[in-house]
Amino acid sequence: MDALRRTSLAAGGCYVLTFVSIPTVGLYGPVHDADYIVGTTSETPVVVGGVLEMIVALACIGTAVVLYPVLKRQGETRALGFVSARVLEAAGILVGVASLLTVVALRPAESGADALVTGRALVAFYDSVFLLSQGFLPAVNALLLGSLLYQSRLVPRVLPALGLVGAPLLVFSDVGVLFGLWDRLSPGTAIAALPIAAWEFSLGVYLIVKGFRPLPEDGQRSDLTVVQQGQTA
Repeated sequence: MDALRRTSLAAGGCYVLTFVSIPTVGLYGPVHDADYIVGTTSETPVVVGGVLEMIVALACIGTAVVLYPVLKRQGETRALGFVSARVLEAAGILVGVASLLTVVALRPAESGADALVTGRALVAFYDSVFLLSQGFLPAVNALLLGSLLYQSRLVPRVLPALGLVGAPLLVFSDVGVLFGLWDRLSPGTAIAALPIAAWEFSLGVYLIVKGFRPLPEDGQRSDLTVVQQGQTA
């Protein structure tokens, strides 16, 4: 197994791993209740959701670090931008998780009704961070990575095309949520996020099953090198 194949397996695995957080939509349901801090519902679902999101954050960083050596040969500036945006996404996820775990920590402290306002503020903070870290930044990532893969043909162009089409849809959806036109968990928001989700999942599966395609320009460069060596001789 060559280095490029190992890279594709690692990157594909990290991309597929980012989907382990899907259950958090249901797991975080109780924490959005207005009286969660003084309630008696179990804390376990929120903690499990936090662990899943921490895994996602690490997987996000993993995709960027693993792909960078390959991507920088196609466009170093965009490759570095992708790494930076992916790290920011992971940082936002971890900050959001910390806010929810703080809500959980307030419950056994017996803070009573005085902590309700704090709890609601922390949950609202999580929702705001989610909008940026798992809404806006994935669109930025799709534009950066999608343009690099579309240009280089490392994967079939239909895959990055999904990301390039889905990015503006996701941004439009986030703007609507930001201005209160629809809810973050509304059906329309979910539909707008589908192309990006399909892009990342299909990319992960393709990299695991098939790996990167050989670069056409590599062969052209080799031929050019042969010609230049012949001329020099």
